[in-house]
Parts: sequence; C-alpha cells; structure tokens
Amino acid sequence: MKCLILAAGYATRLYPLTENFPKPLLKVGDKTILDWLIDDIDGAGLVDEYIIISNHKFARHFEEWAAGKKVRITVVDDGTSTNETRLGAVRDILFAIDTLKMDDDLLVIAGDNVLDFSLKKFVRYAHGCGTSCIMRYYEPDEKRLHKCGVVETDKDDIVLSMEEKPEKPKSHWCCPPFYFYTKADARLVKKGIDSGCGTDAPGSFIAWLSTVVPVHAMEMPGRRFDIGNLESYRKVCEEYKGIIE
Repeated sequence: MKCLILAAGYATRLYPLTENFPKPLLKVGDKTILDWLIDDIDGAGLVDEYIIISNHKFARHFEEWAAGKKVRITVVDDGTSTNETRLGAVRDILFAIDTLKMDDDLLVIAGDNVLDFSLKKFVRYAHGCGTSCIMRYYEPDEKRLHKCGVVETDKDDIVLSMEEKPEKPKSHWCCPPFYFYTKADARLVKKGIDSGCGTDAPGSFIAWLSTVVPVHAMEMPGRRFDIGNLESYRKVCEEYKGIIE
C-alpha cells in the first residue's frame, strides 16, 4: 500500500508563517505535522512508500525534510507556483498516480491535520470492508456543514450520498480528508475527473466514486485538529497531546 499525502496547497490564511514555508512542516509540539502522521501510520508496517505531492514553490523544503528519514519518501512536484495556478487536490492525486505509475491500494490523506487517534484503526477497518472507505464525524454546528464534505450512510456504513460544501446539508456527518482507495478504485480517478467530479476538494472524487461502487464510512474514533489559520494553529499547539491509542 502507498500513502499519498496532499501537500500542494499554499496555506494563504497562515501567512506570514507559510508565505515561504509549507504548512505540513510546521511544528506541533516537538514534531512536524507530517512526522505525527507518518510516525503513526508506519507503525502498522503496511505502507511501503510515502508520496508527498507538493507544489513547485515548496518541493525543496519537503525534499530536504525527507532526506533525513528512514522510511521511503518520494516527493512529487506538481509544477505550480501560486495559489491561483494550483491544480486542485483531485488533479494532484491523478498527477501523482500518473507520474509514479502507481497501481496500488492508496491511503490518501491531507498533510495539514493532526489526530488524537491512530490511523491504523482506519486502515484495519478498510481492509475488513474490502472497499474504498472514508471516515465521518458528527458535526452539530450547521454553519460548519457548509464548509465540509457531508455524507449520508445506511445502517451498514455504506455511503448513500456525499457532497462537498453543500448549500443544503443532508445530514450532520462530515467527512475529514482521510481516504482509502482500493487499487481498482484508484484506477478510476481519471474517469471521475472526466465524468465531471470536482477537483478542488479532495473528497470530490469519493463523492463521485460512491455513485459507482460501494464505499464504507467509518465513524471517526477520536478528534481531528484542522490547522486552517493562525488562531487554529496556536490552539493546536496549546492543546494537542499526541495520539491516544
């Protein structure tokens, strides 16, 4: 299994911290955001390569960081240099798949979140289902639902519908940016784009995929800390205590 980490954004809301430095390499406690994620995932021994999809502006930073790691890390530069010319998350996923000619199960994650639970639980859940999978968490604040991927499921966790940033949310279940694609479904990313799925939000492909094949949604077993602006970064640095098994 490969782990594809989405890190090609420009994090303009975190300026000046990220004006010339990538958000995933910011420190939370004594480790970078990426180190928190990779150290956890690698403990399962299921991933044989980590792929960081970066923009051209920050690729060198990731390459320098990766050079000191014991795990196998490949940095892919998508060639963009500004927020205005970014490819969007789904096109970045396809770019990485095509560039590296990947044909594997994929764990696709955002590189700018930290979790207080182990992603190994999600991987085990996905392997048990045998399908592509997402996570879901209950969001009581209706205003926040308009900024998220919102999912409906049946009693067996099968996704009935999913919509990114809906005007009229159909449920209070939000989907964080952590996904498992089976090898067969990873081959469908280009078809999803060609069929008109959105390309900016990473969940847009899964929203399309769930209309084509079964997708399961695991209830998130802990908290996710999203680092979107300076205030949320300050709060995470104060509150985050690491992974609680």
